Amino acid sequence: MDKLSVMRAFRRIVERGSFARASEDLGVSPALLSREIKLLEESLGSTLLTRTTRSMSLTDAGQLYYDETSGILDAVTNIENRIRDGAGAVRGHLKVNASNSFGQMVIAPLLPGFLDAYPDLRLTLSLDDRVVDMVEGGFDISIRIRATMPDSGLVARKVGRMSQRIFAAPAYLGRAGVPATPNDILHHRVIGFLLADHLTSWCLKGPSDTVTLELDPKVRVGNSIVLRDLLIAGQGIGTLPDFVSNEAETRGDLVRVLPGWELPAPEIFAVTASRLGMDAKVIAFFDYLRAALRR
Repeated sequence: MDKLSVMRAFRRIVERGSFARASEDLGVSPALLSREIKLLEESLGSTLLTRTTRSMSLTDAGQLYYDETSGILDAVTNIENRIRDGAGAVRGHLKVNASNSFGQMVIAPLLPGFLDAYPDLRLTLSLDDRVVDMVEGGFDISIRIRATMPDSGLVARKVGRMSQRIFAAPAYLGRAGVPATPNDILHHRVIGFLLADHLTSWCLKGPSDTVTLELDPKVRVGNSIVLRDLLIAGQGIGTLPDFVSNEAETRGDLVRVLPGWELPAPEIFAVTASRLGMDAKVIAFFDYLRAALRR
């Protein structure tokens, strides 16, 4: 058994969500893929994937295998690309796309160190809260924050995870009262993020159960930083990602509402048009961002 080939096949199956789609990408039959995964599971003595006629899911062992082998495969790809690119020389024009808030709050502070590390690199950073067409825009890498990435021809790699919590200004809570239960939110002025999946429906996970609130935000904005500033100004209650809320919470400008409750934690993905798109400059940015998020 060629372990690297099987690792690549397994990762592709997981990323594409089916044997059929993975087989098309890899140019082999679904039957061959199924046989290879069965042999892999037998060699490990553990089931990695549970399959029915309609769905497929990872077991705990499968998730562990996916996470760990992804690191191995990325390292192998990194080495191969660096050799092809001339002993890891990072040069050329890197085009990065991200949302406005993530770009301003997370990427921008990292750029001086990144550019100092790679002085031969040209960089274009485009900020847009809407999902752009990477191929049409000519982007090498796009940073997207989603609960899951939909099936597509793009390759998404997790670089981190964020928290999504409820906030308000002390002055607002002093006037309107502090919610004691999730349902109390229904009686407050809600400010919503226009492009969020949870604009009108908050699925809140608490200490022992989950509550879904159907909302009609009186104010809706398309930028998380604007939303944060409205909350600081005492205009209502809203949800913010941690990279937007951290400083305001530390200063006391915002406080957590219902601190035992929060929305599902979205993943931060670095998306490339294809695995072949991971050349030295893209790998350098990917590694730099992932290391920074881990810190």
